[in-house]
Amino acid sequence: MYYKVAEAHESNYPNPITIKKGTKVKVGDKYNGPENWEKWRYCYTLDNGTEGWVPEQLLVIENEYGIILEDYTAKELNVEKNEIVKGIKELNGWLWCVKLIDNDEGWLPKEKLRS
Repeated sequence: MYYKVAEAHESNYPNPITIKKGTKVKVGDKYNGPENWEKWRYCYTLDNGTEGWVPEQLLVIENEYGIILEDYTAKELNVEKNEIVKGIKELNGWLWCVKLIDNDEGWLPKEKLRS
């Protein structure tokens, strides 16, 4: 499905966590913010190289560790108002999108998009 960007978005995370299926991570806090995005956990790679938000659906959690169920990156997409993106996958209030102008990919808050 195609969406028009209703509000510009810029990532606050220039070095997003990017992990392969089967990778073990340390699982931190659940997201708790005004947006009420549920099922997000802050995770850390065991080498402390990267960290970021991971959907709980992609984790098998045991104690303070988790195993990633599929390849994942927390890369957010930087977009300007009125750009057109193609939505690929939705998780927990965010949509994995591809920009039509340059094929750049990343996550966008669904609330900033209009169909």
